[in-house]
Amino acid sequence: MNSHILDRPIWNTLTSCHARFAVGNDRARRFRDGVGIFAATRDDSAESLKSLSRLTPEGGALFFVQVPPVVVPDGFRRVQAGRGEQMVLEKLTATAPPDHRIERLSAADADAMLELATLTKPGPYYRDTRLLGSFWGVKEDGKLIAMTGERFRHPGYAEVSGVCTHPDHLGRGLAHALCVKVVEQILARGETPYLQVYSANTRAIRVYENLGFRTREQVHAVMLERA
Repeated sequence: MNSHILDRPIWNTLTSCHARFAVGNDRARRFRDGVGIFAATRDDSAESLKSLSRLTPEGGALFFVQVPPVVVPDGFRRVQAGRGEQMVLEKLTATAPPDHRIERLSAADADAMLELATLTKPGPYYRDTRLLGSFWGVKEDGKLIAMTGERFRHPGYAEVSGVCTHPDHLGRGLAHALCVKVVEQILARGETPYLQVYSANTRAIRVYENLGFRTREQVHAVMLERA
């Protein structure tokens, strides 16, 4: 049976829409430094796992998100592991009233975006992660208090990611409004939005279900470190 393009989303973004950010070869790839810690192999063959090892310096870490179980290559150890829900939009079932505060973020916002993501930990986020797609945010008194954007992108699909709100501003519907904005942008390009969220994050899952997302598959989220 042929695998779905979203079964190995990191591999399929690094070999298509985000190939320009990739380091590696036709068996293993990772994002270049500063963009992301994500990596993937084409398959679980010995050749692919050896290629992965050559991409990783001693003490270096890589993060994997995929439907198949993550095979740990020789010389690596598992330092973090969890299960997540990979959710695909069936139909946008919610709207958000126009909010003039929502603005497209730019290079001038790079420091504020990194600061907010570091505080709220929506997933691995680096200074240049913002280059992977459009990010939108809400500011108050000149301070970025919420943002959402795009990360992995494949032919026909784009991932909603970086959903975060400052703890002092939770419960105001900012994540909902920003997710609607990003989803509408993806739909306008004729692509299908999807996202990935830890299974334990039931609050976020409810937000996404209210938008019309449904779980397609469970994914393995694993961080490996080279000994």
